[in-house]
Amino acid sequence: MKKVSGLFYKNLFLTNRLFTALGGCVVLFLLSFFFPWVGIIPELAFFSLIVLLLSDLLMLYRVKKGIFAKRHAPERLSNNDDNELGIYIENWYPFNISAGIIDEIPFQFQKRDLWFDTELKPQQRKLINYILRPTKRGEYEFGLVRVFVKSPLKLISRRYNFGKGETLPVYPSFLQMRKYELMAISDHLSELGIKKMRRLGHSLEFEQVKNYVQGDDFRTINWKATARRGSLMVNSYTDEKSQHVYCVIDKSRAMKMPFEGLSLLDYAINASLVLSNIALLKEDKAGLITVAEKIGAVVPADRKPTQINKILEVLYKEKTRYLETNMELLYSTIRNVIKQRSLVVFFTNYESISSLQRQLPYLKRIAKFHLLLVVFFENTELKKLSEKPADDVEGIYIKTIAEKFAYDKKLIVKELAKNNIQSILSTPQNLTVNTINRYLEIKAKQRI
Repeated sequence: MKKVSGLFYKNLFLTNRLFTALGGCVVLFLLSFFFPWVGIIPELAFFSLIVLLLSDLLMLYRVKKGIFAKRHAPERLSNNDDNELGIYIENWYPFNISAGIIDEIPFQFQKRDLWFDTELKPQQRKLINYILRPTKRGEYEFGLVRVFVKSPLKLISRRYNFGKGETLPVYPSFLQMRKYELMAISDHLSELGIKKMRRLGHSLEFEQVKNYVQGDDFRTINWKATARRGSLMVNSYTDEKSQHVYCVIDKSRAMKMPFEGLSLLDYAINASLVLSNIALLKEDKAGLITVAEKIGAVVPADRKPTQINKILEVLYKEKTRYLETNMELLYSTIRNVIKQRSLVVFFTNYESISSLQRQLPYLKRIAKFHLLLVVFFENTELKKLSEKPADDVEGIYIKTIAEKFAYDKKLIVKELAKNNIQSILSTPQNLTVNTINRYLEIKAKQRI
């Protein structure tokens, strides 16, 4: 009996309406003390409130299970994307109810005001959708779905708890990957900022013989086919396929710096996932290498249907290390793993020209055997400081230092170009678009 009554009180909550009514009764009793003509009105009001309270209790608790609720969530969440979740709720009471819903979301989101109000008629069902945007990979613990139900009287509310909690993994941005994939299939990549690259000349990858249309290169006319068909026919060429594209991700402390809640490592991981998928759609082979003071994961280049899932699973587990990148070990790994000339996209970060000088000898060695593309980040916060007008001596000092760091970034680009190493200096937000544009440009110029 004690257990049952304990649960009863635990799930019973008094509403503001009840406290307001009790306050009104107290006021009436005070008035009756000073004004005898009020009579028995306070007693009538108080006993009426007791009757209504008992009626409300009976309405809410005479049904063992008056509602049903359940969280609708995907099997995994996508990092740095808007993930849609929902709460399904169904009213089993024979009257209209008001429901307040709390979904106990993981602490990483730091949201303590996730409350949904809704009205439900008898036997009515609803799906309440909401958005969560994680900014860190890993496992996220969801708690219970708590529903507070009030009858039309709204004097008390009854709490229901649903679910047993669940853990959802947050993977690299696979929603962004799918968006780029759909755009690539429908040839609408330009809507995302991807430039259409005009192919210079043609590759040796023959595709088909087709009818001549205005704009085709006269040098590709197939005279034998033209003589047989009696109309102009041209040879059609396509981009070379099965070229190797490796994303090399630096996991050292240089990639720990955060921008808009996401670390540079996560920006690089998301861009690598999208680039690998685009390369597979272009029928190239995608591979992956991660490195810090030691080599992390190595995924040899392939274009099997399962390759992108293999890369996704590897990237999910990667974490920032806190030591310097071992470039000598990276060079030897690339020489051992990558057996043919490939496009090597190295995601890293340099804040000064001296940090580049330490790695430059190894970058030059890699560039002898492969087409090396170094991708590093523009410091957007320093850029804002350099563009901000200075109001005092301290402001002038800060502005000068910020401009010096911004100038160092430009020097790094020039130094890499001097050594025949391509580079991308990108803001974190535009990293994916800029990397894909450069990959398509390289393909169009047949430089791999």
